[in-house]
Amino acid sequence: MTNSRYTAAIEAMLERIDSTAKQTDGTFPHYGDIESGEWTTTTDGNWTGGFWGGLAALGFAASGDKRLAHLADDITAQILPRQNSDTAFRGFLFWYGAAVNHLVTGSDDAAQTALAGAHGLLTSFNDRAGIIPLGAEAEEAEAVGEGAANIDAVPGTVALLSWASAHTGDPRFHDAAIRHAQRHIELCIRTDGSVCQSARFDTSNGALLDRYTHKGMNADSTWGRAQAWAMVAYAQAAQWASPSFLPTAVRLAEWWLDRTPNGAVVSWDFDAGTGPDVPIDTSATAIAAAALLKLDRLVPERTDFRDRAVAHVEALLDHLTPTGPHDSRPAGILMDGCFDKRRDFATRNELIWGDYFLLECLINLNNRSDTLKL
Repeated sequence: MTNSRYTAAIEAMLERIDSTAKQTDGTFPHYGDIESGEWTTTTDGNWTGGFWGGLAALGFAASGDKRLAHLADDITAQILPRQNSDTAFRGFLFWYGAAVNHLVTGSDDAAQTALAGAHGLLTSFNDRAGIIPLGAEAEEAEAVGEGAANIDAVPGTVALLSWASAHTGDPRFHDAAIRHAQRHIELCIRTDGSVCQSARFDTSNGALLDRYTHKGMNADSTWGRAQAWAMVAYAQAAQWASPSFLPTAVRLAEWWLDRTPNGAVVSWDFDAGTGPDVPIDTSATAIAAAALLKLDRLVPERTDFRDRAVAHVEALLDHLTPTGPHDSRPAGILMDGCFDKRRDFATRNELIWGDYFLLECLINLNNRSDTLKL
């Protein structure tokens, strides 16, 4: 793929950021219609709103347009009231929606908001179990609370806590980050390197009680996004918390590489098979590509990580509007994201986190900035 195709894709996604900002006007884009480009929004950000702030910050990194840095700050300010929400998914909100803004744009206000989110997460840490539980307000349809865990609660969270420790000098953040990441290895990662999304644990000591899934086909299958979330989570953990997490990150990635030999967009669940009636998930593929590019920096001798990331991005760009000269849809829509097939919810849509991870990949591959060591 030539840099000109990356450049065109970045320009399309910058255009999409502008059209999204005009549509949302103080709310958070959640999932979008791939034909009209119309967003379904949330008022509080749900678990996805941080990616909107991160996307605006990435837009600034790609363009240098200070208007996008101001947009990122506006979104970050909207996230601040969520600092004490009883959900482990605050890691998504405050890492991508605040810390990424600070790291990319240098915003001091964003740094303060990120620290507020980190403090909120720290107050939820169960010291006996060594984990931040999902919490009573976790944005899942069922099975949440103090004894519930989810691999989705590791990406963002461990990076945020580790960054907060370095930023403040407070070792409590780093200790919580290490223990939270380690506990999820025990709870969610199988011996073969595949991932089960969810688990129930003993709140007195963190011991695994059983594994299940919130969004996969079943507890024995591997939901595509669970594997991708784990990949990005432990690549982040190796960078921000401790290099001791690197073998886990590599093992998770190797499981993925073994099952995606052609770099295509993956099915929503690795056990779902393929075919016209089986939804694919561009968002899981974009997350995994971003994780592989992080591993390329951490393990540069493994050229296969970058090669597969590039193959995934090539496949994803076939799902980015416009798909041809006669495509009149809004530019920069990443189509065919699957939010929740288990409940037939938004199974062929634009997903805000899919947009975020694709743009992160494109910026890194196109050398638009040397600051995206996120």
